[in-house]
Amino acid sequence: MNHNNEKLRSNAQNLRKNMTKEERHLWYDCLKLLDETVKRQHVIGPYIVDFYCAAA
Repeated sequence: MNHNNEKLRSNAQNLRKNMTKEERHLWYDCLKLLDETVKRQHVIGPYIVDFYCAAA
């Protein structure tokens, strides 16, 4: 893993720990209840996406 991806992973972990009120609401009241697996603050290339569902 290159240095840039390691920084992104670290930032993504920090964002997961410090979700906004709106993100918490969306995650705990909607997305976490889905049958599909949804990931929070997922690194895709040079980006961190808030929510990611591979099935979609």
